[in-house]
Amino acid sequence: MQRVRAFAHDVFTYPLPEGHRFPLPKYRLVRQGAETIEGVEVRDADAATWEQLARTHSADWVERVRDGHLDRREELALGLPWSEQLVERSRRATGATLQAARAALEDGIAMNLGGGTHHAFAHVGRGFCVFNDVVTAIRDLRADGRVRRVLVVDVDVHQGDGTHALLAGDADAFTLSLNGFRNYPFRRVPGDLEVDFPDGTADGPYLAELERVLPEALRRARPELAFVLAGADPYEGDRLGRLALTKRGLLERDGFVRDALSTAGVPACVTLAGGYAEDIRDTVEINLGTVTTFSASRS
Repeated sequence: MQRVRAFAHDVFTYPLPEGHRFPLPKYRLVRQGAETIEGVEVRDADAATWEQLARTHSADWVERVRDGHLDRREELALGLPWSEQLVERSRRATGATLQAARAALEDGIAMNLGGGTHHAFAHVGRGFCVFNDVVTAIRDLRADGRVRRVLVVDVDVHQGDGTHALLAGDADAFTLSLNGFRNYPFRRVPGDLEVDFPDGTADGPYLAELERVLPEALRRARPELAFVLAGADPYEGDRLGRLALTKRGLLERDGFVRDALSTAGVPACVTLAGGYAEDIRDTVEINLGTVTTFSASRS
C-alpha cells in the first residue's frame, strides 16, 4: 500500500490571550491521531520562503508581517496578535500546502494537517489567515511548470474571499465554494461557482447540492490538480458554523469529494481549514475522519 504523505506544523506555536477562540491545541491532537492511521506518513513541514510568499502577496504586506509592523486595525482584522512565532508558524502552514501539492502530483493525494488559509488577500491577512497557502502553492507550481489548470474545492463553511480575490480573472483556476449564507465574511468576493446555505442546513440538502455542483465544477475546470479545503466547521456543534451537518454527513461529504476527484483522475491536495467546535475533541474527530477518508483512496 502506498502511504499518503501528510505535512504538519503543530510544533510551531505562538502565544494567544487567555480564552482566545482560535483552537491552537487541535493541531497537535490531529497530528497525534494521524500518526496512528494506517497508510499515513506524517512529516514536518518546511517553511515557505519569502520569495514564494511574494508570488502571492504584496511586498509591503510580506515585509510588515516579517518585521512586525502591523497596525491595530490589521491585527483586529487578522484576529491574531503579531509575534515572531506567529510568522514562523504561518510560513510553515503555507509550506505544508506547497509540499502537499507537490506530493499529490506524485502520489495522487497528499495532505496538510492544517492550512486552508483562504481569507488572506494579496495585501492583508484576515480571519486567522496571514498568508494564502493554496494560491501560493498554485503559483509556486506554475513557476516550476508543474501545473496550469487547477480547481479549488472549498467546503469550509466560510467563503474563501481571499482566494477568490487572488484568483479573479485567472482563466486557468476555478473555484467551487459551499458557504453558510449568514456567516463571515460579510462582504463577499464572487467565486466561479458557489452555493450559499441558510442557517441550520442539514446533511441531506447539503450533500444533494454538493453532488450537483462538484461534477459541474470538474467539467468546467478540467483541472490537473485540485485543492480541497475540508473544513470541519459545517458541523452542527461548531461555534462559528451555523449549519447542522452531522459527523456522518461530513464523512459522506469527504467521501463524495474523494471519489469524484479519483474518478476524474485528478490529484488532490487536502487541507483541513477551519473548525471551532464547542468541544475541541469533536473538531479533532472530524479532521481525523477527513484524513482517514482521503487516505483510504490510496489503499
